[in-house]
Amino acid sequence: MTRARILVTSFLFVVAAYMLLPIWWLVVSASKSSADLFSTNPLWFSGLNLGDNLSRVMSQDNGLFPRWMLNTLLYAGGGAFGAMLLAAMAGYALAKFPFRGRNVLFGVIMAAVLLPLPLLTIPIYLLESKIGLINTAWGMLLPSMVSPFGVYLARAFAQVAVPDELLDAGRVDGAGEIRLFFTVGLRLMAPAMVTLFLFQFVAIWNNFFLPMMLLNDQELWPITLGLVRWHGIRTGFLRDAVVTGALLSLIPVVLAFLSLQRFWKADLAAGSIK
Repeated sequence: MTRARILVTSFLFVVAAYMLLPIWWLVVSASKSSADLFSTNPLWFSGLNLGDNLSRVMSQDNGLFPRWMLNTLLYAGGGAFGAMLLAAMAGYALAKFPFRGRNVLFGVIMAAVLLPLPLLTIPIYLLESKIGLINTAWGMLLPSMVSPFGVYLARAFAQVAVPDELLDAGRVDGAGEIRLFFTVGLRLMAPAMVTLFLFQFVAIWNNFFLPMMLLNDQELWPITLGLVRWHGIRTGFLRDAVVTGALLSLIPVVLAFLSLQRFWKADLAAGSIK
């Protein structure tokens, strides 16, 4: 092994260790009691109280944590799927259908990419308060289904991955535009759509400011809002539940990445042979 490869491998190992260290700390801390959490080595086990901590999390506040988990899965999964589908439709239309004002519309969408979501939270709250969506699941889902970055990604991918000749052949065979999109375009755009789904899923899963503004009922809260509440009140009493709940909240995100990574592998292999 050359010196350059040794340096690169060592650097990547350090970066990987740096990224995995918080997860390791979370796994270790979730197995400790509240008394041992800050009085023992933070990077090594000290007693195995994971079972008690899990039971504590599931029963705390009359079992609100499982409800928070289901709410978060609904908001993140439903919002990410809706954003993926809407972005795919918009990006496909911008890439494959020439119409007047297309470039101007795409410029507006690109400008929207630069707007951070927290900046839009108050306008969203004011709008939803007018139409009665405050403290409802739809109030969380509808804003999550809008992704300007997703439209940009879908347009860029559709221009490359969906050949015009293939669409023309489908039109000659009598296929309509909607059928062409769902049977040809959407399938060829699958790797980009999976990427968008995961990005949007993680963004919604970690979102805190939007549900804090829109949701008052604790039974509608996502995990982020619930764990912050537990951390904010009786911190010393609930800190083991907060850490264990944070570990549990990572599992769906990890499973989503592991189950959908095959689409990326398929995309990397595309075009490698004739």
